[in-house]
Amino acid sequence: MKKTDYKKELVIKGTQKRNGSNNRADVRKIQSWLSLYAIGHPNAGTATGIDGDYGPATERAVKNYQKANDIMPSGMVTQALFDKLCAPMREAFETPLQSSNLRNLVLEVAENHVKSHPRELIIKGQSNSGPWVRSYMDGHDGSMWFWCMGFVQMIVDQAASAQGKNFTTLMPQTVSCDILGNTGLEKGILHRNRTLNQDPSLIKPGDIFLIKKSRLDWTHTGIITDIDGTTIETIEGNTNHEGSRNGIAAMKRTRNFKKSNIDVFSIEPLV
Repeated sequence: MKKTDYKKELVIKGTQKRNGSNNRADVRKIQSWLSLYAIGHPNAGTATGIDGDYGPATERAVKNYQKANDIMPSGMVTQALFDKLCAPMREAFETPLQSSNLRNLVLEVAENHVKSHPRELIIKGQSNSGPWVRSYMDGHDGSMWFWCMGFVQMIVDQAASAQGKNFTTLMPQTVSCDILGNTGLEKGILHRNRTLNQDPSLIKPGDIFLIKKSRLDWTHTGIITDIDGTTIETIEGNTNHEGSRNGIAAMKRTRNFKKSNIDVFSIEPLV
């Protein structure tokens, strides 16, 4: 895999505890995963500030996490405990794949990721932050780092790597929808919306949709998982239930490609 920044999110340099020799970067990781856990378990009492300070609130949040998972509440985070905290990311990135062709591999990887509930956090007032965003965005996060393209490219990278292929033969390593769109035009593998309206059979599962703002400006992207008439089903990052290009999570959606001005980037040359 080319995009391996996720591995940095799965480790801490040493045991972290209150009044210890705390590593602020590691503490922020711990606080981030405690807060992500709280989203799916709102009664657990693990939500806490993400400031790098292992104070009494963080210690209490750790103890609450340990209690919720039937672990002796020491208030300390060893690598073993951190492994449990960040297990959703490890499952998304490292679950062995079963599919035999690239298109099915893309769908399988996308399903693995969305099942692990990738979600951004707000850290120091900055949206588009946290371990999931950094993993998709080559180590970057913060409000300016819209992460839908990084999410898509990570999935293609992971699927291609399972077959010993290099995704950069299809597209440059990028987090920009515009770069992907222009690459598709240069290679003749970007199907424009007008063409798709005339021939929807050009759209295939595993392809990448791009929402077009103007002729050479695309604002959002995702993986196409199914096609039914004028409707596509998708898995996309940095979205929400309204289909925003700057939402908060990865999720499945349905879109009408005739009404949404959608172009489609074909992954066929890599297949």
